[in-house]
Amino acid sequence: MGWFRAISGGCGAGTGDPADPRYRVVSVLDRADGKSAGAGVVLAPDHLLTCAHVVNDALGKGIFDAGRPEGAVLRVQLPGPSGPRVGEARVVHWIPPRRLDGVHGPPGQGELEWAGDLAVLRVTGPAAELWGPAGPDAPPGRSGAPAGPGAPEFRAMRAGQSVRAWHGSALTGTYADVRVQSCDGRVGYMDGALSGMAIGPGYSGGPLWSDADGAVVGLVAACVLPPVDPVSGRPLPYEARHITRRSWGIPWQRIEQELRRAGAGALLEGPVRDDDPAEAVLADLLANAFPTQMFRADYAKAVAERCGLGHPADGSAPTPEEFARVLVTEERALAALTEVLRSRDPATVATLLATGRMSPVPRLLSPREHERLLALLDAVPAPVAEQLPEAVRAALPLVAELPCEAARFGELLERVEQLTGDSRSGPDELRVPGLLRAMEFAAVLCPAPERARLRLWADGVATRLGIPASALRERRADADEWALGRRRRTAPPRLLVHLVSAGADAFRLRMWSDDGTGPHRTATATDRPYSAAQTAEAVLQVLERLCRSAPEGSRPVVEVLVDRDSLELPVDEWEFADPDGLIPGVLGAEYALVVHCPELLRHNERFLSDWRHRWEQLDCADPLAISGPSTGVREVYGKLLDRRDAARVSVEVPERVRTEVVQVCLAMGVPVVLWDRGADRDASQAVRQVADAPARALPEQIRSYRAKTLHQPADHPGRPVLAWADPDRAVPELQLAEPTETI
Repeated sequence: MGWFRAISGGCGAGTGDPADPRYRVVSVLDRADGKSAGAGVVLAPDHLLTCAHVVNDALGKGIFDAGRPEGAVLRVQLPGPSGPRVGEARVVHWIPPRRLDGVHGPPGQGELEWAGDLAVLRVTGPAAELWGPAGPDAPPGRSGAPAGPGAPEFRAMRAGQSVRAWHGSALTGTYADVRVQSCDGRVGYMDGALSGMAIGPGYSGGPLWSDADGAVVGLVAACVLPPVDPVSGRPLPYEARHITRRSWGIPWQRIEQELRRAGAGALLEGPVRDDDPAEAVLADLLANAFPTQMFRADYAKAVAERCGLGHPADGSAPTPEEFARVLVTEERALAALTEVLRSRDPATVATLLATGRMSPVPRLLSPREHERLLALLDAVPAPVAEQLPEAVRAALPLVAELPCEAARFGELLERVEQLTGDSRSGPDELRVPGLLRAMEFAAVLCPAPERARLRLWADGVATRLGIPASALRERRADADEWALGRRRRTAPPRLLVHLVSAGADAFRLRMWSDDGTGPHRTATATDRPYSAAQTAEAVLQVLERLCRSAPEGSRPVVEVLVDRDSLELPVDEWEFADPDGLIPGVLGAEYALVVHCPELLRHNERFLSDWRHRWEQLDCADPLAISGPSTGVREVYGKLLDRRDAARVSVEVPERVRTEVVQVCLAMGVPVVLWDRGADRDASQAVRQVADAPARALPEQIRSYRAKTLHQPADHPGRPVLAWADPDRAVPELQLAEPTETI
């Protein structure tokens, strides 16, 4: 990747990062005892590079033996974040040690420098699958282990470089830091400080890693050991004239020459990369946008940091060609560049984005935007998260073969992110990405806090892309319309029953059925009063017809429309028995029954906007309990003004003030109000029993409680009433004095 490179996590730090250069250090194991005879480095997929004398040592031969080890099988080991991997290898290119003066034969005993001394090994057998290239596209081995880290970059050795070497065991603490003091292209001499580990036996063949270059610059070849006593062989006492911590290595520039002469040049070329149609154009754009090295370095560093890439710390900058290459190889690099460039040069951003669409690589989102989106979706409540795939498919109905399961939502996002637009823009307009439209549809399903955060996220992405705010607002309006229709379609069918008192136990009656498409008049006699039992009979007959046509498992909700003085009318207790007297019919026990008072809701129209706002908070706002023997209307008024998000209120106050408190709640736009008309005290067992139920489950929870009052009356003495006002479902215009249809 050149100037840009994978972050290593620190040389020898053992961070577990697969890019750690220590994970490119190969151990060449001794055939006799299985211990490390020396080191090597990954050169190419399935190919390793080491010194020839390391191979000789592992096979028990003389270190300068020139004979090619035909048929010899070596055991090699590569460390990794998940543990070491062991394989078998054979020599495929053999360059034995030879004298520097050109005289035929191996180096003489005691010579300090030599040429050659290289061996390329190929990992063979099933274990070779474990040594493939790194990256997300690298396939796992048969055993399920991850592919190997791949070859590092290789660069020329030069004097002044600080490099690091590892023992062949590749243990974390074996790193040795040295500095290249001289390099003539054939041999590089290195000295180490008098602290830490020193290069010694077992380091030969291992890579010399330059962190500043992010590359291997050579192989360890030998070290200069202290002089020894000729008789005992023990090191002599230290003197100031002794050489301390000096070693030498084979520079990469010589290694490359030797390998090419030996026919191994193909291994140095790396994988063939198809030309990207956008790369050359991007290089020209970058050269014009960043004509000076300083500007190019600043933006390149920002891109590298956002994409998790390393870069040199020497103040250098990538060439425009290197910069362009990373934009068409790292899928989020182009988005990251436009993210940091947007405020300075929006015109260049537009050109970069247009050019990037010529390449199949760049993704829509920058790394930050992508991580933020995933975090926002992770915070969505589980019941809502299960519905997100439905929202995406509704947003993009023309996209075929989208995954359906919620468990594959991540795959769905990846597919949607690659869509260039949602096919709704004019020829001269920027196309709104399909992902933004999909997230607008997902947002409308979320509770208010998550919805607001997703919309802010979408606003930020649209701003970076230069998409007009009006275009995004249009998609947002589409999402709102879809959500409204969806709520109507998924809400249970209902029967609206309008009751007006016409005397003692006498009521005038109108009914409408609503399957989600709006109220439809149901034929009832309007020229005579109904008793409570007759009303129950008429209502149950209509409900029986509705149940026959309703989807399986769906029972209608009875919504009783009353005036303010009839809120506590015990309609739920009204009963009608079959003609044979076998089965009673108690309205509120068989069906979820709620009351609705349009009169109070429109008593003060300044609260109508609060009504809709509160309803939108129904699934996320905490319930508000109004209780206490001294609670009055003024206090309730203040509480509701303070809690503008309160969508669900339970009332437990003394009977003498309960009616007024309930009416204040309804008049101020609270859509769901629960109280107990049977309680003669300021506490209700019925209210407390359903207090923890989700708001939308309250109608069924209260129906269940009413059923328990029939077979467990002693344990369920309450008479709960639930007022329910859904602003998304129409109510007929009513004349409360004389019910006549006006819709």
